[in-house]
Amino acid sequence: MYGAVVSTERVTPSIVRVVLGGEGLADFAMPAATDAYVNLAIAPPGAPYDAVFDPRQVREEQPREWWPARRRYTVRAWDPASRLLTIDFVVHGDEGVAGPWAARAVPGDVLVFEGPGSGYTPDPDADWYLFVGDESALPAIAASLEAVPADRPVVVRLVCDDAGHEIPLSTPGRLDLRWLHRRGAADPARLLLDALEALELPAGRPDAFVHGEADEIRGLRRHLLLERGLERSAMSCSPYWRRTMTDEAWRQVKADFVAAMDADLA
Repeated sequence: MYGAVVSTERVTPSIVRVVLGGEGLADFAMPAATDAYVNLAIAPPGAPYDAVFDPRQVREEQPREWWPARRRYTVRAWDPASRLLTIDFVVHGDEGVAGPWAARAVPGDVLVFEGPGSGYTPDPDADWYLFVGDESALPAIAASLEAVPADRPVVVRLVCDDAGHEIPLSTPGRLDLRWLHRRGAADPARLLLDALEALELPAGRPDAFVHGEADEIRGLRRHLLLERGLERSAMSCSPYWRRTMTDEAWRQVKADFVAAMDADLA
């Protein structure tokens, strides 16, 4: 499957929004979830195959240096009427693969992907909701906020570089939102954990979505499960990336890291 770039927008200094359309999305079917994702396949510069390609076929027929880089990104929005797919990319200069692609994208460029897949939607029977994360989790959190039932308490703690990196968020729930800024913080890696430790949780059964940088998420998960007594079944939690590691390096060790997170609870 593939989409052609219709437009791009610099939403914040570090987030580029790309809207895809075209005939390549004819069979796209959005799941009933707020964390729907697609697995991108971004060809290396000078790749000896067409802009529209089959990732599996490329891996079978081409040497490894021509294999596309694979990245998983959350769907920010899908408009079934206009058949437009919106994806937000975190961009840090020339670092990585997908971010630089998004920063350079122009209308007509093609993005190949597989999916969508999904794993989370807000539990309609929960008494209150907790969303915690960084820029990498922001698309799923923004979509989830829009799907919670009206008037339910919704607690959101988000970390970003500074006020210029914040985006408007809306929800039919009763929103308790706090942005935490890395710039000027004594220990940016502790911002989310410190905020949760200071938080008075609402009464009742929670539904939590906690995603972001690996070491931060490990501490948050341990705090919520061991110190706050949340049930595992009431939490969607995943380390999306790890500080100081490339995506490729992180993917190779992620399974072991997740196993270590589980060992924390033994």
